[in-house]
Amino acid sequence: MSARRSPDQDGQGVVVVGLGRFGSYLAGSLGQLGHEVLAIDRDPAVVQRWGSRLDRVVQADATDEATLRQLGVADYVRVVVCIGASVEASVLTVLALGEVGGPEIWARATSGKHARILSAVGARHVVFPEAETGERVAHLIVSKMLDFIEFDDNFAIAKVRVPPTLVGRGLGDITPAECHGVLVVGAKQPGHRFGYAAPDTVLAEGCLLIVEGTIDQVQRFAGLS
Repeated sequence: MSARRSPDQDGQGVVVVGLGRFGSYLAGSLGQLGHEVLAIDRDPAVVQRWGSRLDRVVQADATDEATLRQLGVADYVRVVVCIGASVEASVLTVLALGEVGGPEIWARATSGKHARILSAVGARHVVFPEAETGERVAHLIVSKMLDFIEFDDNFAIAKVRVPPTLVGRGLGDITPAECHGVLVVGAKQPGHRFGYAAPDTVLAEGCLLIVEGTIDQVQRFAGLS
């Protein structure tokens, strides 16, 4: 293990436990966003592979409370348990983190039962990366949406191309909220960046829109011809 070092001063340090496919992508993305990352994995080959790519990578057993304390995990803001291959190791790591105290615990689950156990032993947020990605891609495959984010209560925000029937018309004339049940919150005219949509926004051919509404409403709007 490397010497202990405190997380970044703005309080955005994150601990990532488990450098499998999900954990390594997560750690790399956090680093690119400017956050200090403490990555922990028990496999020396994995640690060696990521040692030069991440800010701080250590070989350690994250199920051991004493080890977590030695690494200074309690000084970090959040910890994400990305272990997927072993449910036992995942649960024991969350338990150990709860004993250490300090960071907000996020954890990856591979099943509904796994998620319930993680929540019961102290995980504040439980994520299903494979299931969430699969559902999102399914929506994109069967619709004309270009990108898609689903929230609770069947609410979604999507990026769509302006439907052909609406080209050349202004949002004030179209009234998408009244006619289609969606709110157009952003528009990207050809050759320009995204900006907030307004009633006087005219939808040129090739324009991209950010719309929000129920999943069915957004899909129907994207499919207008």
